[in-house]
Amino acid sequence: MSPRKILFVCTGNSCRSVMAQEYLRHLLRRAIAEHLQVESAGVFAIQGMAPTKETLRVLQETSVGCSDHRARLLTPEIIREADLIFTMEAFQTEEVIRREPSAKGKVHLLKLYHVPPGEAPLMPNIADPIGKPMEVYEVCFTEIREAVERVAKSLGVPSL
Repeated sequence: MSPRKILFVCTGNSCRSVMAQEYLRHLLRRAIAEHLQVESAGVFAIQGMAPTKETLRVLQETSVGCSDHRARLLTPEIIREADLIFTMEAFQTEEVIRREPSAKGKVHLLKLYHVPPGEAPLMPNIADPIGKPMEVYEVCFTEIREAVERVAKSLGVPSL
C-alpha cells in the first residue's frame, strides 16, 4: 500500500507550508503514522530556497526542525500525486485547481478544514509573514498549529 500523501501549499514554500509540513510530520512521528507522507510546495516558489530564519526559529521553539527543507515549485504532477492538499490562502486554492483541474475535490483552505459549523473564522486565510517581524511569524504558526492539529485528528492521529 503506497503512503497517503498530504501536501501543504503556500506562495514561496519558505514559511507557512514549511511550518505546516514540519508540524504535521512532528505530530505523526509521535503517533507512529508511517502510512502518511507529508510534503509542501509553493505556487511561486524559488526552487531550492531555504526556509526563512524566522521560520526556522519559530519551529525550533516548538522542538520541530526543518533546516534541510528546500523550496519547490508546485507542479501538476505534485498536485496529482497528493491525496489531500491544504492551502494557506484562497488564491492558492484557485491556482492549484487552475494547474490541475482534477484537484478540485481534494484541495482545502487549511484554516477552514474540519472547523465545526458556525465556528468559521472571520479571516479564513493565513497571512504570509515573510519580511515581517518575528511576532508575526509566531501568530502565523499559532494559526497553522491549530489547523494542522485538526488535520491530524481527521487522519486518526490519537489525542494530541
